[in-house]
Amino acid sequence: MRRRVPPTVACVYGAAAVLTVAGLGWTLWTGIEDPGIALAFGVLIAVGELARRGALPGEREPAPLGSAGALAYALLDESAGTSSTHGVLQVVAVVVAGALAGVVPHIARGRGPALDQVARRVLTVTFAAVCFQPLHHSGELADHVGKGPYYALYLLLLLLLTALCDAVLAALMLRARTRYPYGPLLRDELRSLLGIGSAVCATGAVMALGVAVAGLWALPVFCVPLLLTQLSFRRYAAVRTTYRQTIASLARATEIAGYTSHGHAHRVAALSTAVGRELGLSGPELTVLEYAALMHDIGQLSLVDPVPEGATARLPAAEQRRIALLGGAVVRQTGVPAAVAVVVERQADPYREQPLPARIVRAVNAYDDLTGESAKGALGALEELRLGTARDYQPEVVESLARVLSREAWGPQGLR
Repeated sequence: MRRRVPPTVACVYGAAAVLTVAGLGWTLWTGIEDPGIALAFGVLIAVGELARRGALPGEREPAPLGSAGALAYALLDESAGTSSTHGVLQVVAVVVAGALAGVVPHIARGRGPALDQVARRVLTVTFAAVCFQPLHHSGELADHVGKGPYYALYLLLLLLLTALCDAVLAALMLRARTRYPYGPLLRDELRSLLGIGSAVCATGAVMALGVAVAGLWALPVFCVPLLLTQLSFRRYAAVRTTYRQTIASLARATEIAGYTSHGHAHRVAALSTAVGRELGLSGPELTVLEYAALMHDIGQLSLVDPVPEGATARLPAAEQRRIALLGGAVVRQTGVPAAVAVVVERQADPYREQPLPARIVRAVNAYDDLTGESAKGALGALEELRLGTARDYQPEVVESLARVLSREAWGPQGLR
């Protein structure tokens, strides 16, 4: 059964669809202004979409060259000293047509772009074009801003507003799908703009300025730096992915040795991350939480006899603390950030003495242990966690866990 599209996301899709139909319809009806320029930018956007091949799952901007080309066309006022005449709707039409031409091969392979990214592209490019093209055609931009430093400041301000618009839209759509707090989601989006997002904005502006002076020959010249940046970013992301996979493999040592149940570390890590988002964690904090949750049971390898089903929640407090300290010592030898080891070491302490990630790991680990018992289900495990909120589990964490479980596809033993 397909999940229903949230109303907020449906509104964004609807707005992008209306703009697309209006742009294509108006351009077909009135004809294309400056067809050579439109074709050049359409080809650039298509090439940028083709270059999304090899993008890793979860990349915020898998086609940076296509985004930069679309932004440059929206901010174009001249080509080799000749004033451009295209309007806002033609910008939308060229961007959509170029993107469609570039994604056809990906769609044929079953790897087409996410609709959220397509809708955001249409809306943010329209925003930039609306803020620039009418002022350019009316002459007010030249009269009040000119071509000096004020023009550069105007472009910089417009780029900042466009990037902010994109971040707000992305966070809003993710909030509608996940129901996580909006603030941390927006912080994550704004933080990501400092990476590939800033390169996209800078390249788009430089392309527009370069074409105004040197003509369309400036386009291939300014493509190269962004393509190299995209390649470097993907290599960095691949290293990060491999790093996480190595940690996940190390965490499975307890499963292979028979100390914990199959998939326990994965379930705890996935559910801990969801609870962390619910409580407002983001960025590096979530990374530390995920790594600590994956490795939280590594100290059990020091036990002579495995705990039945690996359920440490039933052990005496002193034994839990000993296992946690041994686990922290192992984690410190793996090269992960020291904050991860701290979370592992302190997961058995009273919650008032723990950092928030340790409180989350402890509660989620206990939940997974308790749901593994034949006599208990999810409701029984939550009830037992609530009974332990005087010392062992923070009430806010337990209630956040309950909210996540109530809306996500979690079975009695974790993520389904």
